[in-house]
Amino acid sequence: MNTTNTLPTPVSGVMDIHAYVPGKSKAPEGVRLFKLSANETPLGPSPAAKQAFAAMAETLEDYPDGSASDLREAIARVHSLNAANIVCGSGSDELLALICQTYLGEGDEAVYSQHGFLVYRIGILAAGATPVIAPETEQTASADAMLACISDKTKVVFLANPNNPTGTYMPISEVRRLHDGLPDNVLLVLDAAYAEYVRRNDYEAGLELVSNFRNVVMTRTFSKIHGLAALRVGWMYGPDHVVDAINRVRGPFNVNAAALAAAKAAIEDREMVDKAVAHNDRWLTWTKEQLEGFGLNVTPSVGNFLLVHFPEGDPSKSAEAADTYLTERGFVLRRVVPYGFPNALRMTIGTEEANRGVVAALEKFLA
Repeated sequence: MNTTNTLPTPVSGVMDIHAYVPGKSKAPEGVRLFKLSANETPLGPSPAAKQAFAAMAETLEDYPDGSASDLREAIARVHSLNAANIVCGSGSDELLALICQTYLGEGDEAVYSQHGFLVYRIGILAAGATPVIAPETEQTASADAMLACISDKTKVVFLANPNNPTGTYMPISEVRRLHDGLPDNVLLVLDAAYAEYVRRNDYEAGLELVSNFRNVVMTRTFSKIHGLAALRVGWMYGPDHVVDAINRVRGPFNVNAAALAAAKAAIEDREMVDKAVAHNDRWLTWTKEQLEGFGLNVTPSVGNFLLVHFPEGDPSKSAEAADTYLTERGFVLRRVVPYGFPNALRMTIGTEEANRGVVAALEKFLA
């Protein structure tokens, strides 16, 4: 019997991880909650997705389809892709983690931008690799800065496009330039979680790049515009050799049956997607204009959220004070200190009532 005082030790990198902290989801007791902290769609999921989810209650004893074949075929039809090059996951978070697990190890490096999604850092460290952070220009990822971080140890580059929490994006011409500057053995991961919201002529989610090159993958999610955040469904489009490797590592039944059924119905309901885009187009612009009218600095966003910066030098008007003031009135936004913005709040575009309520509350707060 071993009587030493040593304990099981996590692998290298794990204890350097700061656990991901989700946005708040509660208001004070007795106050109506408007949750604008997690970039959830205010319109909810497709009615067809709700029906598909409910129908699965009759077969809960059955394992789900381990290959997600019906959902992959539906995604392929909507986006004109080859279903064999699609992998489904429990949210795009799982797929990002699987990429790290598959392609990174001790001694390797992976690059992401200064204000990029915190899950990248977690996945990189969990794989025993080293995260390398590229500085941004005006809160936007820079192809030049990312390329300057590439070394012979680099194995993966993560680009959130559009980025969370800033809402900024890299034009497709710059994405191509970034890819052109990468060695063939470096995998470029395009995280396009908010792609459906973008209405810019110089933006592409990355489908064409994946189709034309062997070292690019794109991830997407059903948690945002499709309104299925509770079910955790995401998908990845990649070249054959990457798909083969990821499928060897992922769990055999990694997406539950109800999620598969609801996601298939959701992606086929294009009318619902159009409604969500139209709602966001209207209220993203309106809310930004109103907040800027109060003298607040708002980062230009192409997503379904706004990064709102508060005045410096006056603690009574800080993001922390605003967060407390808003929460007391039921408006829950997201603090973004871990992303490098100690004096900003991220606001999801919500219902008309929620958007107007936040604007009115902030006007009083600033006054």
